[in-house]
Amino acid sequence: MATEIKEALQDIIKRTKAYNCIECGKCSSVCPISLLNEACLPRITVNKALFGAPEVLLKNELLWSCLSCSLCYERCEFDVKFHEFIRDLRIEAYKIGQQGIYAHNGAMQSVMKMMTSPNLKQNRLTWLSKDLKTHDKGEFLYFVGCLPYFDAFFTDLELDTLNIAKSTIKILNHLGIEPVLMPDERCCGHDLLWTGDVENFKKLAQHNIEAIKRTEAKKIITSCPEGYYTLKEEYPKYVGKLGIEVIHISQLLSEKLSELEFQKPITDNRKLITYQDPCRLGRFSEIYEEPRKVITAIDGIELREMERNRKSAICCGTCGWMGCGTYSKQIQIARLKEAENTGADLLITSCPKCMIHFKCAQSDKDVDKKAKINIQDLTTLVANSLKERR
Repeated sequence: MATEIKEALQDIIKRTKAYNCIECGKCSSVCPISLLNEACLPRITVNKALFGAPEVLLKNELLWSCLSCSLCYERCEFDVKFHEFIRDLRIEAYKIGQQGIYAHNGAMQSVMKMMTSPNLKQNRLTWLSKDLKTHDKGEFLYFVGCLPYFDAFFTDLELDTLNIAKSTIKILNHLGIEPVLMPDERCCGHDLLWTGDVENFKKLAQHNIEAIKRTEAKKIITSCPEGYYTLKEEYPKYVGKLGIEVIHISQLLSEKLSELEFQKPITDNRKLITYQDPCRLGRFSEIYEEPRKVITAIDGIELREMERNRKSAICCGTCGWMGCGTYSKQIQIARLKEAENTGADLLITSCPKCMIHFKCAQSDKDVDKKAKINIQDLTTLVANSLKERR
């Protein structure tokens, strides 16, 4: 076992270029967790992998503290893929029975694992109303993701994350697209992969790939950055190519802006909006300008950037429903205050989890009033701004 772990670790070091690290500390200077907990310095973790005992590293609970936000990689001048380094270490740690501390007593992980069952019977399209037009087969497939489950788990936050799905379909219908929805779609598996459970991730991926192929769709649209990145980048690596183009809704909207008809504002007062770059959409996929192009195209809106935006944006403070503790809350509150300081009336994000995590931070009865900015998803903003077509 020790030999296998050592060989696996050497492969990870080589694949993620961890051997390039010169311990300059630039990663540590921007890592949101390291700035709050010096024990979590990325360069120290790399050093332990290069020169320490593999078994000790894989059993270190700090391995699960990384947010995988990729800010460190953005700063690294030597191409050390630290986020992938951590993900792959977690996969090896998971094999020997190590796990992180899951939020909500691991309920979300349990749901994801339940969805790997080939005999699972779902009733996941009951939220569809008659005004939303969809098909069983067609060119465009809308991959809904875990939105139908989020509202059930976070009723206390009054999120209505399913409104993201409804808004997405409303927008697509406005563009003349009646998307395919899969009644037996499963979780994309993002969180299982990033918490080390690659075996169950592959089961979900394989199921989804087979279901997608049956729809005969040519393009997949997602409203979730994690779903987008997982389908587009991770599925081909682990289970094979989809052979279908994957598009985030902001890309499609940016491309078809001329076909969107927006309402004229009732007053001359401009609504001030700021935008949160989700990690998987921004640094992982380099989709920065498309959401901004869509936001600024809406009549009566002015976009005000936070001090840290685009490649420098701070994430929502947690990843994979894991380790959501004091450090996460500090990161979330600091980011919300940064949004409030722009003078904006509304914080727009393109990720349902960003909304959940920020709303959760705001639900604390002792939270600073300067962190109480209203939050809305990009799809909801766009859908609410469209002219009604008769």
